[in-house]
Amino acid sequence: MKMLIEKIGDLNDMIMQNQNVEAFELFYHEDVCTQVNDENPVLGKKLNRKIRRKEREEIIEFRSAKPIKVTFGEQTTMVEWHLNYVHKTKGLRCYTQVAVHQWENGTIIEEKLFYGKQTN
Repeated sequence: MKMLIEKIGDLNDMIMQNQNVEAFELFYHEDVCTQVNDENPVLGKKLNRKIRRKEREEIIEFRSAKPIKVTFGEQTTMVEWHLNYVHKTKGLRCYTQVAVHQWENGTIIEEKLFYGKQTN
C-alpha cells in the first residue's frame, strides 16, 4: 500500500507541473486501457501516447491542476481534480474530473476519467 501512495503522490505532482506526457511514460503500463466518460476505450500505450501528446499541443495556457481529494484501496486510486487551462480551439476550460486508476505491478493498467459539463 505504501508503494501505491508514493506512486500516486509522484504522479499527481507531475500533473500539477503540467508534465502529463512525462508522467504517462513513467506510470502507465504498455497494455493500458483508458476511457473517458462513456466514450470507446483506447487500448495500448502507443495510441494513448499519441492522444496525450496531441492534447498537450492543444493547450496554449496551462493555469492549474489541483487534486481536491485522493483515495486508494487494493491496487486502485481515485483522484478528484480541478483543471483550468486555455485550449487552442475550445478556449478556457475549467472543470472537475475524477480519475480512477487500476494498478498492476506498479503501473496503471486501466484509467477511467469522469467529468460533466466544462465551463468557459
